[in-house]
Amino acid sequence: MSLAARLRYFLEAIFVVGLYRLLGLLPLDTASAIGGAVARAIGPLLPLTRRARRNLERFMPELGAEGIEATLVEMWDNLGRTAAEYPHLHKFAIDGADARIAAAGGEYIDAAKKAGRPIIFYAGHLANWEMGTVTAAGFGTRVMLVYREANNPHVEKLFHEGRGAISAGLIPKGKKGAKLAIEALKAGKALGMLLDQKMNDGVAVPFFGVPAMTAPAVAALALRFNCALLPVRIERLGRAARFAVTVGAPMDFAALSGGSDKERQMAILAAINADLEKWIRARPGQWLWLHRRWPDA
Repeated sequence: MSLAARLRYFLEAIFVVGLYRLLGLLPLDTASAIGGAVARAIGPLLPLTRRARRNLERFMPELGAEGIEATLVEMWDNLGRTAAEYPHLHKFAIDGADARIAAAGGEYIDAAKKAGRPIIFYAGHLANWEMGTVTAAGFGTRVMLVYREANNPHVEKLFHEGRGAISAGLIPKGKKGAKLAIEALKAGKALGMLLDQKMNDGVAVPFFGVPAMTAPAVAALALRFNCALLPVRIERLGRAARFAVTVGAPMDFAALSGGSDKERQMAILAAINADLEKWIRARPGQWLWLHRRWPDA
């Protein structure tokens, strides 16, 4: 790493870590509200918003011009709140005096565990996507999270601090992570994956009716280890640090079309993308439209 890069990461870390600590000192609702307000004010002015607007105009034109602008504001509010909630992840729960997650679907987790099947939870970058991990833990299953490492090593430490409090551990994407994921499933542990981002060396699977490069590993792992592949839908309830999280029934591999492993894997990925699209269409303001999900976005 060059000296310039190290200096840039250091200065970036001073700001990010300082802000993280400051937000952690505030009450959860206050931190969430501030994060949302700042993001609503600044986010729509950023050049990056143009990509989100183009994506919405292309894939959800039914919203109309006013609806798209309102969705962009809601998207930034959600992102600001999500970022500000990171120092408080350990405070979220599905029960207790201040239960902030209305959770459902624990019976599917219990059934998988009783059957001795390893579990893979899948979700997308909707609402505060970390609430799926919190919910699984509340239902008695701590999850190994598959994630993308931060470029900045100082920021990476914050990932481990925040997510480490709610998960069984973190597995970085890549060859090393693939090996760790296999070892985890062999040991009967649960994995958690966010599957709505572009993977350049993935496979083309329809998403909003357009082929999108999709990570294939989840399908290969699910079939290889006969995993209970459980969808996790996460919704923010209004402009607040409160959520609804629904764990769905496991995918029925016997009902998949195609006879070869590759055909069955593609059927799994198509079903996952269909779930994600359904959730996004229902709550468009809570998804990460900024992402370059499609090849020509």
